[in-house]
Amino acid sequence: MQMQTLAQQPARMIWVTFRKEGMHKYPAALTDPKLATRDEYDVSFLGYLHRHTFHFKVAIEVFHDDRDIEFIQFQRWLLSLYSQDILQNDFKSCEMMSDDLYAQITKRYPNRKVEIDISEDGENGAHAVYEKVAV
Repeated sequence: MQMQTLAQQPARMIWVTFRKEGMHKYPAALTDPKLATRDEYDVSFLGYLHRHTFHFKVAIEVFHDDRDIEFIQFQRWLLSLYSQDILQNDFKSCEMMSDDLYAQITKRYPNRKVEIDISEDGENGAHAVYEKVAV
């Protein structure tokens, strides 16, 4: 009986995706011996300015199954954070961008679990899980 009740009340999240072009560099890559290895693992090129298309996937907890947060409106609002220069993705790591984005999301949608994936060119990236914070 308890299993049936749990199945009727799942934890729910919705997610949206979007892409933003950005420029960044990782200056430490030029001199840190763990990064500038001079072998097949060398990533010193990351120390120079380079372009990426950052791929975002943002999931947020919802409390019912009928558009508690509407996908398209949520996506448009997230994009507006960048188009209105509230947030910037230049010269930041994926982890930094995730933390900045979460700070804005939790102001508008408090006390919800949020998961954010940000990748460089859809290839390598970061996944962050932000648990509920009671207000």
